[in-house]
Amino acid sequence: MTSLQQSDRDALRAASQSLSTHALAGSLIGLSLGAWAAFRLRRIRTQMFNAFRASERPTHVKFASGREEAIPDMTELMKPTPLGDVATYLFLGSGGLFIGGEMGILSGGWSARKTIASDPESRKRIEAVWRGFKADVLKREVLELEKGGDGSGAWGRRMF
Repeated sequence: MTSLQQSDRDALRAASQSLSTHALAGSLIGLSLGAWAAFRLRRIRTQMFNAFRASERPTHVKFASGREEAIPDMTELMKPTPLGDVATYLFLGSGGLFIGGEMGILSGGWSARKTIASDPESRKRIEAVWRGFKADVLKREVLELEKGGDGSGAWGRRMF
């Protein structure tokens, strides 16, 4: 069985640090862009309400038969509320956080892969150790299944 050298461990640490740094940066960028979009949306919504409130609106509808009906004033129902502001910041902020974090994980994974693949010999040793680890986990699961267990000891509870 192949074992990892110190340079291999350092490469794995650098790759994992790169992944976490990219994910953190992406999350912060996404969160700030989401908050900025929420701020802009709130400002535009307030401007639209103020323009609607200042405009002249019809107060009655006159039908062909001559009957006239009053139109209710909907201004108060269209007014921006603090609850709407909270929802705007919450949903756009969390959406930006999610998208930014995912983009950070993608770019961090690409950077980590590049870090590990920079030395072909180190890459071969890391892949051999990973295959050995997977084989060991599968052997333990087989042993547990043969003992009469449910086979969930190695990976946690199974869905089926």
